[in-house]
Amino acid sequence: MDDSHGRRDAEAAVASDANSLAGSGDSALLAKMGYKQELKRQYTTPQVFAIAFSIMGLVPSIASTLSFSLPAGPVGMVWGWFTASIFIFIVGLAMSDLASAMPTAGGLYWWTHYFAGPKWKNPLSFLIGYSNTLGLIGGICSVDYTLALMIISCINISREDIWSPSRGEIYAIYIALILIHGCSGALTGRVMPTIQTFCIFINVALVIATVIALPTTWPTGWAFMLSWLAPIWSIGSFDSCVHMSEEALHAAKAVPLGIMFSAGSACVLGFLVLAVMAATMKQDVTQTINSKFGQPMAQIYYDALGKHGALGFMIVLCIIQYLIGLSLIVAASRQAWAFSRDGALPFSTFFRHVSKRIQYQPVRMICGLVIVSLLLGLLCLINSAATNALFSLFVASNYLSWGTPIFCRLVWGQDRFRPGEFYTGRFSKPIAWIAVVYLLFGVVLSMFPTSGPNPAPAGMNYTVVINGFVWIGCMVYYFLFARHWFTGPRMTVQEGDSTGSDNSIPPSVSLQQESPATMKEE
Repeated sequence: MDDSHGRRDAEAAVASDANSLAGSGDSALLAKMGYKQELKRQYTTPQVFAIAFSIMGLVPSIASTLSFSLPAGPVGMVWGWFTASIFIFIVGLAMSDLASAMPTAGGLYWWTHYFAGPKWKNPLSFLIGYSNTLGLIGGICSVDYTLALMIISCINISREDIWSPSRGEIYAIYIALILIHGCSGALTGRVMPTIQTFCIFINVALVIATVIALPTTWPTGWAFMLSWLAPIWSIGSFDSCVHMSEEALHAAKAVPLGIMFSAGSACVLGFLVLAVMAATMKQDVTQTINSKFGQPMAQIYYDALGKHGALGFMIVLCIIQYLIGLSLIVAASRQAWAFSRDGALPFSTFFRHVSKRIQYQPVRMICGLVIVSLLLGLLCLINSAATNALFSLFVASNYLSWGTPIFCRLVWGQDRFRPGEFYTGRFSKPIAWIAVVYLLFGVVLSMFPTSGPNPAPAGMNYTVVINGFVWIGCMVYYFLFARHWFTGPRMTVQEGDSTGSDNSIPPSVSLQQESPATMKEE
């Protein structure tokens, strides 16, 4: 009797703690997927959208990838963005269907496990969890490396005395930025939703300011060539909405809307910015690419606005780039934390801890990401080809992670899929197939050398080496060791060690958001 009462009291305490972190509807929806509420739900729908929109950071991201798109010429730069962003929006629709039905922080690998065939669910979800985590870390690295170069360009513009830092000096700036981002990500949990709201306004303001300020002259003569790498990298973070699922209010609605709004706005606003840039930049693309300031975007601003105007815009770019890194480390920490919650990462028991003293933040996981980012950043000490691998790493790993659960749903999981509050209806399957084909193409494209065919070693794209090492190494690790203990997502609702190897959501259970009244009746 005493044991029974003690167990009921413990369960009541767990329920009370969950309800203090979230509303009953969100907690119940998460419980159906086998997880108790551990993170605090504080993000509204606009703030969930802001996470992805902030990470995209349109103008800074465009500035970061101009070296990929400028060789295509002004027309290729503009229409390459538009074409690729349409396909990326279709991917967003396919992901929104899944995110509304099953909103959890580890969404991509969780969906893969849920939909894949019995023989494939464990190895595939293991692979996707690692690939998604690596892709997000690659994003952190590439954002902070670019921010280091932007800071250097600001110094060069202000001094008008070109400073060419060594790779070691660039890495030193990179180290400082990674550490600052790590501390900020761990300590700003309470104000992070407000920061994300601010990010919406400052990003839109920079788009408007760029569109208004740049048009001073209009060149003639455009040549067309398709360019996709810039939009593929820039509009590559809307899955961050998925990773914030367990901190979103009314997640079944907020997460898919965040995905669609971020991908859609990036398509339109990015096209607008690039159209103005293409119409106002100098015809000599080579001069812009090889800018003395080290950043093509700095040269474009300088040519149009002069020293002081260029410096002002580049300082704002640096601020937004910093916010991109901050949002990215928050999203990455949630994905990695969810993966460690399921026991898949090394030292998972240590890293899955959520600090109640520091505003319910996965502080240990943030520290782990900082260490891995510092190690990956050592690539910038080698050469520019190795550095560019950080950008392609972000694309290749994420695109594999996005495409696999969508593919599994189409091949194995149609009978298991139960639509959530957002659903594309009869177009859902065609949208999903288009998304899968495009994502496969994106993975291949991200591994092509950007310098052209028959590249020299210095011009190679080493993404295939890095990703291949992780993907193959992950599978070797799984079949030699992890298959003995990794059985998929673990249920935490009852604080046990049982796993969800047979999927914790019965096919007969709809994942529609339930009202408090319905919950009470049950």
